Amino acid sequence: MHAAIPKPSPASKILWVAIAIVGAFCLGVVALRRGEPINAIWLVAASISIFVIGYRFYGKFIEHSVLKLDPTRAPPSVLRNDGLDYVPTDKWVVFGHHFAAIAGAGPLVGPVLAAQMGYLPGTLWILFGVVFAGAVQDFMILGLSLRRDGRSLGHMLREELGPVAGVVAMFGVLVLMMIVLAVLALVVVKALTHSPWGTFTVAATIPIALLMGVYLRWFRPGKILEVSIIGLVLLLASIAFGKNVADSAALAPLFDFDAKALAWLLIAYGFCASVLPVWLLLAPRDYLSTFLKIGTIALLALAIFLAAPTLQMPAVTKFIDGTGPVFQGNLFPFLFITIACGAVSGWHSIIASGTTPKLLANEGQARLVGYGGMLMEAFVAIMALIAASSLHPGVYFAMNSPAALVGSTVQDAATTISQWGFVVTPDELLQTAKNIGESSILGRAGGAPTLAVGMAQLLHNIIPGGSMMAFWYHYAILFEALFILTTVDAGTRVGRFMIQEIAGLIHKPLQATESWTGNLLATAICVGLWGYFLYQGAVDPLGGINTLWPLFGIANQMLAAIALMLATVVVVKLKRERYVLVPGIPAIWLIVCTLTAGWEKLSGPISFTAAAQKYAQAMQDGKLLAPAKTPAAMQQIVTNNYVDMALTGLFMLLIVAMLGFSLRALIRAWQTNHPTAHEEPYVALSSVAS
Repeated sequence: MHAAIPKPSPASKILWVAIAIVGAFCLGVVALRRGEPINAIWLVAASISIFVIGYRFYGKFIEHSVLKLDPTRAPPSVLRNDGLDYVPTDKWVVFGHHFAAIAGAGPLVGPVLAAQMGYLPGTLWILFGVVFAGAVQDFMILGLSLRRDGRSLGHMLREELGPVAGVVAMFGVLVLMMIVLAVLALVVVKALTHSPWGTFTVAATIPIALLMGVYLRWFRPGKILEVSIIGLVLLLASIAFGKNVADSAALAPLFDFDAKALAWLLIAYGFCASVLPVWLLLAPRDYLSTFLKIGTIALLALAIFLAAPTLQMPAVTKFIDGTGPVFQGNLFPFLFITIACGAVSGWHSIIASGTTPKLLANEGQARLVGYGGMLMEAFVAIMALIAASSLHPGVYFAMNSPAALVGSTVQDAATTISQWGFVVTPDELLQTAKNIGESSILGRAGGAPTLAVGMAQLLHNIIPGGSMMAFWYHYAILFEALFILTTVDAGTRVGRFMIQEIAGLIHKPLQATESWTGNLLATAICVGLWGYFLYQGAVDPLGGINTLWPLFGIANQMLAAIALMLATVVVVKLKRERYVLVPGIPAIWLIVCTLTAGWEKLSGPISFTAAAQKYAQAMQDGKLLAPAKTPAAMQQIVTNNYVDMALTGLFMLLIVAMLGFSLRALIRAWQTNHPTAHEEPYVALSSVAS
């Protein structure tokens, strides 16, 4: 039995009409005003209006009509309650867990990088992409998994598309995940390179988390609030003490690492985090991360409302033509793969079919967690875009452009960027670095430092002070690093499970997660895969982020396309063909975007192929091309581009194969006059609730 949709009261109708009018007016101001500064409040008000309308109407439509979720139906957490993986949990706790797991670097970094095209294109894609694509994917995959005993995305693909498609998808999803994890870790590397203050603060979270784990396990079991307060106090103390470390001639060198060393440290950390008991490191870090995430997001939102910053970046810049210094590529398709997690992210389908469906105590809570959680991430993306766009554009481009384009000194950078039409002086660049307690801001690609500077300036306007700007900058770096490392922690563990599942097809004992041999071997393979790409990005003379972020965007959005193709097939197999366009349209859009971007990165002036050939030819001619300073660096650029080229081709073959499998399943389902989807039978919640 399915609950009927309650009819809205007249007062409710008036309220929603008023919200729609306010949202439309604010969005009109943002989109149509030209030549005048725009206050960030307009953008925030438009975003909130669109999000609440999308949640109330489109989310409810998907819940009642497309998925037909039923609060009277027993979910997997109740049917298989084992006190370990399947546990009925309070909806707000599940919301917090789900949000912490999906919100990695994407909503922070993607909008910052895309700001080079202006604030308007990114804003529109986040607002409408999340309502009609991102939240749809998250919610529908969560709903499908709830009806299938909490099964994973790969398992559902095998069931609904066939065993061959399932095996292909399993390998493909694993490779896509490795690229995603590598680029997320690379963002941390770029943020912490030669930053003793930031490195000390992030490193301090490891012993703090271990202390929390031991405290909860043996000293004060169950005292989560108590240990969280202790952890938070120690966290803030580590930020404050980080300044003493950075100023100390004896301590600073201990935490001053180049990109190579940081890459190796993160690889070692990823291995340890995956094999150690979850209660010792991973869970306590999640506590720290969740408190910091929620608190910082609330603080940033408050700062935007109180400071009401003016967006200094133009609505649209000349770089929509694909000549941008931060990343190359036209507005279509590269804007839509650069802003991934804030609008639509394939990574979320792994979480929505992983731990979350095993925790929901009622199908009626899925909209809050699945659709609402994604809207919350989009709000984070909007705030990241505001923080970047409120910076002086000259500072923004100095931080995100590679040295090969702007030079390695503030004088060269100021001259080059001023010629682009964003006038900035060397003194302004030096003063910005001094204000945040760093020696330089040049070449801090990756988005995280840019966002940190923007956040620091906003928060400094609310709580000023002589040294507070530097404190807020490193607070923001810690916030972002924890955001990302939480995802790397969880992703490495999920990757280990996937590798064990694949290995189990060859040798069954390797599939046992309680086997230390299987665990260590699978973890080593997983860390080795993403660690390779992380290290190559760290040593890439072109900056790593500028090269790998398009590959990350293509991989992540292809994963989302696969998830939406699955949802499209299941809708037809359930004989709800009238709703096929709900997941079908975003699936088609992502297929077109990713294949177009993939083709442009395989052939043409901005392709990996062209870059490899350019440097290879220069090597044959005995020339050195900037930013390479040695023949070995030239060879590194050639190798990296050929590897990226091969992966792009592999990803394109994967998405075409999955499209073929999906079309075959759609045709068969359309020709059948009865439902053929693999759902678990209905069991009344009231019959097992006790």
